[in-house]
Amino acid sequence: MTGLVQLGLGSMAHAALAIPLHPPTASSIAADVDLLYYFLTALTLFFTALIFGTIFFFMIKFRRRSVDEIPADTRTHLALELTWTIIPTLITGVIFVWASLLYVRNSRPPASSTEMYVVGKQWMWHIQHPEGVREINEMHVAVGEPVKLTMTSEDVIHDFYIPAFRVKKDVTPGRYSSLWFQPTETGTFHLFCAQYCGTDHSRMIGWVYVMAPTDYAAWLAGGTKNESMAEMGGRLFSQLGCAACHSADNNGRGPSLAGIYGTTQKTRDGNSETVDDTLIRRAIVNPNSIMLPNYAPIMPTFQGQVNEEQVLQIIAYVKSLGTEERIAGRK
Repeated sequence: MTGLVQLGLGSMAHAALAIPLHPPTASSIAADVDLLYYFLTALTLFFTALIFGTIFFFMIKFRRRSVDEIPADTRTHLALELTWTIIPTLITGVIFVWASLLYVRNSRPPASSTEMYVVGKQWMWHIQHPEGVREINEMHVAVGEPVKLTMTSEDVIHDFYIPAFRVKKDVTPGRYSSLWFQPTETGTFHLFCAQYCGTDHSRMIGWVYVMAPTDYAAWLAGGTKNESMAEMGGRLFSQLGCAACHSADNNGRGPSLAGIYGTTQKTRDGNSETVDDTLIRRAIVNPNSIMLPNYAPIMPTFQGQVNEEQVLQIIAYVKSLGTEERIAGRK
């Protein structure tokens, strides 16, 4: 009987040890996020114990012992008041600076990041590599390589969440959001939608496969050969008749797009706009929101004619157009 009890207690202890206290720490920022979280947790527990302990101590020490008892007059204590004002202020200042530095670090992807594109849709994730490989509810990446995600939604608000990487961001229809991560361990990790998005929200899950660089290169090269995103975008650009107005020699009814990505353009109202993913999307689905001084507002909207995945392909094509196309067009 004693042996059975010991066996049962041992099994319970083993099961308790097998339950992870937190997800794996598998990205370059995960350990720093955990450290801030542990600090905040310890700080909360310390002050909770201190405040409740003080309350119970005063309840006992200053309890009313007789109906005739008259409490002594209370007096102010400047040093005590300064202490409980200055110390919390310093603590909140440390938390603010620490969290802000972590936020800024995690909001700036390295220039060498691999760009991938994510479209959320009830109830799945469409993921496309720049080489043209497409995945649904799966993402293959190389360990040690920073990855930048440009994300949007086809329908409602979703939220892209990889617990092991400590990255999470809303994915909103009609606009782009981005996040980046650098995986530090090979393996398979959970991918979730962390924003309630409808009936089958709980089924909007997937997996991130972190592979050794050689294995990732072999996976990327294997299977069906695909056009790159830029090539698919170029084909769409021709099919939609965009080249008729946006000619490389800059003599069309619209501006040349060669080398335009990342530049600053003056608008008719005197403001300046940076040509980025968001501006190109606006030009495709709502062209009248961008008025250029030397061009008539004649561009039609392509909203409803192209989906979000195709918009991202056209953006990839515009990004791929360098200054050499503009120079070649002038010869």
